[in-house]
Amino acid sequence: MATYESLISINGSVGDLVFYNLNGKNVVRKKSGFNKNAFKKSPTYEKVRQNSSEFGHCSKIGKIIRQCLEEFIKEANDALLYQKFAKLMTEIKDLDSISEKGKRTVENGIATRSGMQLLKNFKFGSIPSHKDSVAFTARLWDYSLGIDKSIIVDEIIIATLQIDFKGYQSRHSNKIIAVEKHLNEYIFEKQFSDEETQLHFVVLKNEDEIVQMGFV
Repeated sequence: MATYESLISINGSVGDLVFYNLNGKNVVRKKSGFNKNAFKKSPTYEKVRQNSSEFGHCSKIGKIIRQCLEEFIKEANDALLYQKFAKLMTEIKDLDSISEKGKRTVENGIATRSGMQLLKNFKFGSIPSHKDSVAFTARLWDYSLGIDKSIIVDEIIIATLQIDFKGYQSRHSNKIIAVEKHLNEYIFEKQFSDEETQLHFVVLKNEDEIVQMGFV
């Protein structure tokens, strides 16, 4: 970008130069090499279009999941959580082996064992994930949640997320369970129908402080 002096003010393009006024100064710059129509149709940009489409999908899915869990993940106090979670969504999407490049989805990635494991292993800030301390089992009409007896907690919060991966919408429901010392297994009912993909996020608290949290 450069400025120029002239008796007349030029606005518009001449050849590969673009003239305009910026903050009272006459400015000239070279035209950008980017062509919007070429980006949409040219085979040269095919890989870029594929990456852009998948990146947008991962970003939207990550956002709606984080919004459902906002009251918990803010406790992680991690300034880089957005970037880390976006990277996680991309890694899970990459495990979709049934869709063509450019149309791979987080939903298909999570459906794989490796994809679900990536989600379970994700650590929110410095708060530990569950690893082997929580056992989650889906049954016909309800769910079972087992807690390792060595974990000292007085409250369990189970967040159920129902995700519409195509419409980019979600619903969520939180169930709070007061821990009973003689129990290490808790049964809770299904919150939504099985028509949409559901994710379960468990928060273990002791004296109002989060001890562990993560997907199960």
